[in-house]
Amino acid sequence: MQNRILKLVEDTTVKKETPKFQIGDQVEVHQRILEGSKERTQVFAGVVIAMRGSGVRESFIVRRIVQGEGVERVFPLHSPKISKVEVKRTGKVRRAKLYYMRKLVGKATRLKERKGKGPAMTPSKSAAQAAKAKA
Repeated sequence: MQNRILKLVEDTTVKKETPKFQIGDQVEVHQRILEGSKERTQVFAGVVIAMRGSGVRESFIVRRIVQGEGVERVFPLHSPKISKVEVKRTGKVRRAKLYYMRKLVGKATRLKERKGKGPAMTPSKSAAQAAKAKA
């Protein structure tokens, strides 16, 4: 009984189309912010270091460096305040959680780029490279 009711409530709040990204990807999270009566979009760009939960409770952690200091934010994936998540670059990683990046500084925080096609393909690739990848 309880699970059925929870499922009904969760189904109404779950987003139908969720953005496709993985751990290690560099993303820009566009979040709607209310300031008084005005609404604006704030962008938080960084690397996805963790994802957790399932269903409505699914969330992800994005880490970036601001003035030499690491800043992490947890975003609920199905929140109505998140307008979109844009993948800027894909990262090749072999871990489910990238907490080790908290200790890294400077160039050591760079990740290798994952090769692939579809949504994982980055916009920085030229048209010739994209055509070569299809063939």
